Amino acid sequence: MTDTRQKSGDLVLERTEKQTKEPARFKVLLINDDYTTMDFVVEVLETVFHKTPAEAFRIMMQVHTQGKGLCGVYTFEVAETKVEAVHELARQNGYPLRAALEEE
Repeated sequence: MTDTRQKSGDLVLERTEKQTKEPARFKVLLINDDYTTMDFVVEVLETVFHKTPAEAFRIMMQVHTQGKGLCGVYTFEVAETKVEAVHELARQNGYPLRAALEEE
């Protein structure tokens, strides 16, 4: 019977470099509509995105004047959760406010 195992002296060991890849990042945007109140948008920005009142007001005005506003940049899972939280909060309060994901 022949020995099919390789001898340790015959092996060539290669060093592999570990490269960590940053996860893809996604922008969460609020989309303007004609029915959601400005106060509710500010409330959403403060509760879901943890913005200060001044930051929330600035983003709300951006949504109001430019049609959409950047709320934050997150990994996919976090961004998806934030979008769902916005939609759920808006639905509970009877507003059609929408949020969207956009890859950075």
